[in-house]
Amino acid sequence: MNPLRILARWRRRHRRLPLLGDTRLRSEREAGLLRWSVKVLGAEMAERHYASGLAGPAAPVPMGPTHTGLASRTCRQSDIEHDWLRHWSRLLGTPPVYHRKLWEDAFVLQAMWEAGMLAPGRRALGFAVGREALPSLLAAHGVEVVATDLDAGDARARDWIETGQHSTATEALYRPEMVGRAEFDRLVSFRQADMAQVPEALQQRGFDMVWSVCAMEHLGTLQRGLDFVMAAMRCLKPGGIAVHTTEFNLDGLGGTLGRGSTVLYQRRHLEALERRLAAEGHRMLPLDDNQGPGMLDRFIDLAPQQADEGPPLGPLFPPHLRLSVQGFPVTSAGILVVSGGA
Repeated sequence: MNPLRILARWRRRHRRLPLLGDTRLRSEREAGLLRWSVKVLGAEMAERHYASGLAGPAAPVPMGPTHTGLASRTCRQSDIEHDWLRHWSRLLGTPPVYHRKLWEDAFVLQAMWEAGMLAPGRRALGFAVGREALPSLLAAHGVEVVATDLDAGDARARDWIETGQHSTATEALYRPEMVGRAEFDRLVSFRQADMAQVPEALQQRGFDMVWSVCAMEHLGTLQRGLDFVMAAMRCLKPGGIAVHTTEFNLDGLGGTLGRGSTVLYQRRHLEALERRLAAEGHRMLPLDDNQGPGMLDRFIDLAPQQADEGPPLGPLFPPHLRLSVQGFPVTSAGILVVSGGA
């Protein structure tokens, strides 16, 4: 390995030494403070929006869901401020905050509801569910759920286990505030499944809906994620729906991350997926990747401070609709596909 890379890696792991103190260069310390200043400005913008009631705890919450004609789309500020998301955020037990992870769960639920799938007698299959609340919420609507995740013994599951985002049983999915225990146990089951090799037993067209939240980008390459979407379609009944969210690179003309622990899809990749789906008789709803006119649509959140740095002036909660991933502007995209399988 290059000696300079070895030195750089050593310095990242040893930011402070007993005799030398802080080992960072002045430029590194200033870059950290600049990163923190960006977060301060973002947090201030978000707080002003919350104070005005556009989102946050003071935002009005509708009594029921709102039909919007949802299609494939990217996350944006106006969604957080819309009744459709506020409804699902209430059921998820969180205020409508400017965070793309909340948007992802709400997108899945809205797509299922608009398709008439949140009803007793429906069957749903979730991939890489981790510790999601979605299985409990679906069960509360009478939906039978098969939740899956990677075998805990698989080396690829290590990071998810260490960060508390992996599941090995239904217990991690139960939310007592959403559904009763007896109903949950009756409707929700768990099995191990590798998204890179969807088990044949699941590919029997026995489900009304399949979903995955921010998972297909972690399969190692762009192609593997797209192959997963195709395989998951074979789990659906004709007329069933597939709903997936993933990382989306807003820079459609520049480079991207095509290989590694996290890959970044661009519009051209999802257009290629749409063509593959159409060739097999499925219909991916058109992708709306309008970046949005809101101030928070233009705010790019930066990576958090290193664990040993800590927040210089206390914790902050900047908007997180956009994020810099290795210098690429990234948001969440939701893909909605209707099965046309024979």
